[in-house]
Amino acid sequence: MIIISSWRRWHSTKTSSVLSNRGGPLTQNQPVPKSLPAASIIKLGRFTWTTMWQVMMSQMAPRSKTGAYVRPESVFRGTIDADHPAAAGRYRLFVGMGCPWAHRTLIVRALKGLEAAIDISIVVPSADDGRWLLTEPYLNCQNMPELYQTASPGFKGRSTVPILFDETTKTIINNESAEIIEILNAEFNEFATHGDLDLYPAAGKAEIDRWNAQIYPSVNNGVYRCGFAQTQAAYDEAVNELFGMLDTIDDHLANQSFLWGEQITLADVRLFTTLIRFDSAYHGLFKCSRRRIRDYANLSQYVQRIYQLPGVADTCDFQAIQQDYYGNLFPLNPGGIVPTPVDMSWLA
Repeated sequence: MIIISSWRRWHSTKTSSVLSNRGGPLTQNQPVPKSLPAASIIKLGRFTWTTMWQVMMSQMAPRSKTGAYVRPESVFRGTIDADHPAAAGRYRLFVGMGCPWAHRTLIVRALKGLEAAIDISIVVPSADDGRWLLTEPYLNCQNMPELYQTASPGFKGRSTVPILFDETTKTIINNESAEIIEILNAEFNEFATHGDLDLYPAAGKAEIDRWNAQIYPSVNNGVYRCGFAQTQAAYDEAVNELFGMLDTIDDHLANQSFLWGEQITLADVRLFTTLIRFDSAYHGLFKCSRRRIRDYANLSQYVQRIYQLPGVADTCDFQAIQQDYYGNLFPLNPGGIVPTPVDMSWLA
């Protein structure tokens, strides 16, 4: 109401001024010359929007005292065991096609050949409700908060994807993507078309873990630290770490195909789902604008190499990626305008 009242007073004053300067009343069809709002209106509007933005961001992206984004920990951290044994047709993945964390599970499922053993349910984000909606009802649930409540009554945390769900016990086994892909790699080999493919080999675990430890904070979560930063200092720190690590990886890939030599591993899967979204979403919306992945000689070939592996391209939905990011992250894109799709034909 304050903004509307102030605007009305400003508009009334400007209109009177125009009439006075013209020496008489305007005719019915004569347009009123446009002018920029007064400084007080600009300051009031900026204060109001900044305050609302900070409130929305605090709900969407928890921050530290310095304004840096802090990602909440996943809650369900179970695995395949005696109470939840491996079996074909018993487990279901809930995934969003635009979500990089869920995308990891789809890629491992495809590389291992687990499509017939583990079903999937697709969710889409709701810009109005701020929650994941099921494209098809499941257990009488229409959205992920309802499914979380069905599986764990009284749950008060974030209803995120992906989740690995036990359809026999109607429980959530795990909702941490890094752990789900390890489960998919190791626990369902007897039901997998490519059960002999090991994406986390014992000989490479130390090196794989070292890469994951570096890449997660600076790249996987680093793009979010850029996009969700709430101070200039927090953004500057995040963007420098992000591109410093991308430069390091690009140099590393000059003489080998993957992070661990010539074999794709879970470290590559975890990195790929961030890189494949970089040019179409993070580069613009998240202000990761120093360079595109396509501008890196080795990283671009690396992304192309993984994209062309059997089954991987089918897990990449570029339309959903742009729509989910630009259409649903209101604090970052209040107008909801989705840009012209980025040309990704260079991957094929």
